[in-house]
Amino acid sequence: MNADLDDVSSAERLRAVSDPLRWRILELLGDEELCVCHLTELLDAPQSLVSHHLRVLRDADLVETERFRYWTYYRLRPDALAALGNALLELAGGAPVAGPRRRPCG
Repeated sequence: MNADLDDVSSAERLRAVSDPLRWRILELLGDEELCVCHLTELLDAPQSLVSHHLRVLRDADLVETERFRYWTYYRLRPDALAALGNALLELAGGAPVAGPRRRPCG
């Protein structure tokens, strides 16, 4: 799956990574490609829950899959994670310092 990175917004990606279990999945996939059976064991979570979270991460284009024999392996999409990180850095870089750009009330 190599969808255009512009197809998914930064807000959608942030929603996807905001869940603690999905964040943990991303951390685990940062070390190696894993299949659902590995993730269920490492996370001590039911297969259906892990599969649901992987689907959310795939829909956000943060992970991609590859079939190997009978299994589907998941891996990170570093370009998508970098795009999310860059969006956050851009947001932080444009933030004003306290006071001078304050909009008046009333």
